[in-house]
Amino acid sequence: MGQTEDEPTVGQLVANASKDLSSLVRSELELAKSELKSTAIKAGTGAGLFGAAGFLALLAVILLSIAAAYGVNALGLHPALAFLIVAVVYLLIAAALILVGKNLIGKAKGPQRAIETSKESVEALKAIGKGD
Repeated sequence: MGQTEDEPTVGQLVANASKDLSSLVRSELELAKSELKSTAIKAGTGAGLFGAAGFLALLAVILLSIAAAYGVNALGLHPALAFLIVAVVYLLIAAALILVGKNLIGKAKGPQRAIETSKESVEALKAIGKGD
């Protein structure tokens, strides 16, 4: 079972495999880059559209607020009082949202299980380090 001149050596086979693996990894990285670029462009466009929709919704809220104030004005109240009533309604809604948000934030806790397991891991590593 001698080696002929036509057969590659083990070193050549390893070198070829290494070169092929390196080429494969580079190709996969290039594919990933192109996919991520496409995804990033789509995500950026989507975020921009969400921003535009939010801006238009804000404008709609402003116009609806003015319409509500003029609606209250149509009931016979002075325009300044009508706009004040609409503003007070918004302030009451904002206060309610603040209270609910504060309540929810007060109930939020950190990752309790992750903290406990991390402490247990540290204690186990300390015990191993001490030779216990």
